[in-house]
Amino acid sequence: MSVRNNENRLGHREPSDSSPVPQAQQAAQSSPFSFVVPTEFVTLPSKGKYYPEGHPLHGAEVIEISHMTAKEEDILTSKSLLRKGVAIDRLLQSVIVDKSINPMELLIGDKNAIIVATRIHAYGADYETKVSCPACGTTSPYGFDLNNISFDFEVELSAYEDIVEKKGDNYVISLPKTKVKVEVRLLTGQDEKNLSEAAAMKRKHNLPESVLTDQFRAFIVSVNGSPDPNYINDFIQAVPAADSRLLRVVYDKLVPNIDMSQQFTCNNCGYDTAMEVPLSAEFFWPRQ
Repeated sequence: MSVRNNENRLGHREPSDSSPVPQAQQAAQSSPFSFVVPTEFVTLPSKGKYYPEGHPLHGAEVIEISHMTAKEEDILTSKSLLRKGVAIDRLLQSVIVDKSINPMELLIGDKNAIIVATRIHAYGADYETKVSCPACGTTSPYGFDLNNISFDFEVELSAYEDIVEKKGDNYVISLPKTKVKVEVRLLTGQDEKNLSEAAAMKRKHNLPESVLTDQFRAFIVSVNGSPDPNYINDFIQAVPAADSRLLRVVYDKLVPNIDMSQQFTCNNCGYDTAMEVPLSAEFFWPRQ
C-alpha cells in the first residue's frame, strides 16, 4: 500500500521542512542489528482545537504513531487485557510516539482515527467482515476499503447556527421547545470506557438499559448555567422527545470524528445504502 498516494484519505501528512523530525528517526542505531520502527503522521479530526492549554495535543493537527510490530500483536492477543477490555487502549499507548499523551484523554474521534490508521499501516486497507443486510437480513462477507475513510472534519452547523454558540472548548445548545440552554462537552476515551462499563454492569444485574440518558449525563456540563448534577438529571428525565432528539442530532454534528460511512450493496437482494463500517473481530485480525 502506498501511503503517500492516499494522504488525504488516510489522514497521513508528510512533515514540512519546519516540522520536527519524527522521534523514531532520531533514535541512534547502536549496532548494525538495531532497528528503528517506521512512523507515520495521522491527521486528528479535532485539529487539536478542543484540548486545553498545556495538553500535548493542544493545537496539534497531527499525531505521530509507530507501525505495529509483534509486540503490539502480543497486546491484541493477551487474554488478560482482552478480558479487562483494555487491549485497544494498551495498543494505542504502545504506538503513540509521544509517551506524555494519555490514550484515555484522547477525544473519541481522534482515538478512532489512530485506531484506523494503525490498522491500515499494519495490515492494509482491505477489510472484509460479515455484514447483515438491513433489508433482507442476509448475513454475508463484504469487503470495505479503509482508504475511503475521511479523516478531515469540519463543523457544519449552517442549519443550526441560530441555536448553537461556542463557549471555550464547549458548546451551548438552545433547545426551542423548552427554551433551555444546554452546555455540552466532547467526550474522551475515558468517558467512552465509563459508559461501556456502566452498560455492562446493568446487563450483569439485569437492570434496564439507559444508554441515551447515560450519554446525556456524560456530555452535559450545565443546564441554564447550572452545573448541579441533580438539576441536570431532572432536566434529562423531563426533556421532551423533540428537544431530546435535536440535542442528539446537533451534538453528533459537533463531535470531530472520522467518516466511517461507505456504500453497501447486498449480494442477495441488491439493496443499496450508506453504512458505517462495522468494527468486528476481523478489524485487527484480517483473514489470510
